Amino acid sequence: MLDNLSIVLVKPSHPGNIGAAARAMKTMGLKQLCLVEPDDFPSGTATALASGADDILAQARVVSSLEEAVADCQFVVGTSARVRGVSLPLVDPRSCAKTILEESSRGSVGLVFGREDKGLTNEQLRLCHLQVHIPTNPDFSSLNLGAAVQVMCYELRMSGLLASGDIELPQVRSHDLATVEDMERFYSHLYETLIEIGFLDHSSHEKIMAKLRRLYGRVRPDRVELSILRGVLSETQRCLDKRS
Repeated sequence: MLDNLSIVLVKPSHPGNIGAAARAMKTMGLKQLCLVEPDDFPSGTATALASGADDILAQARVVSSLEEAVADCQFVVGTSARVRGVSLPLVDPRSCAKTILEESSRGSVGLVFGREDKGLTNEQLRLCHLQVHIPTNPDFSSLNLGAAVQVMCYELRMSGLLASGDIELPQVRSHDLATVEDMERFYSHLYETLIEIGFLDHSSHEKIMAKLRRLYGRVRPDRVELSILRGVLSETQRCLDKRS
């Protein structure tokens, strides 16, 4: 469904933002970029900021007006940092993403971003069916164009994944937990080392070891972690041997 969606940047003034937008799109699975009268494009700066999303830049359409950019769209969404007097339905990015996915199943959709310093004009918003507002900190609401594109692309991808049930997080590599036997060997080794460094000279051996057992029992180290701890104890004992 995202194949029916075009990201439209209206008169972007800095090529770095074009590159950042392309990178944001590719990381979230979007492909169609349209540029309306960009000040500087093609650009090496755009390519550098795209960080590998060169194909998005190479396939980008460059047009002379927003009307041309969205001419074949059945649904158009305008982004705006400010609430305007234009009577458009106003939604947040998450709600907007759901609507865009629904509309893109029926036809082409354009998601429009305005110029960095001015945003979209009222005339440009009149070409839109919906207005999306990213809720930022009211004391510092200035959001970089590339960052705004990233926010919307992320919400679109998440909405699509949730709808399809395809969310799958990377598997974290794990190791077998230490056995009781492993832990008993460790406690013996720990006790020997604490005796050697004099840590238990003025303390109750039994109470200290009971508290340490409780501590490591909560941690439940795996075998690799326990091996590291045993290595620390062994190195400590070697250092003591060198000094004596």
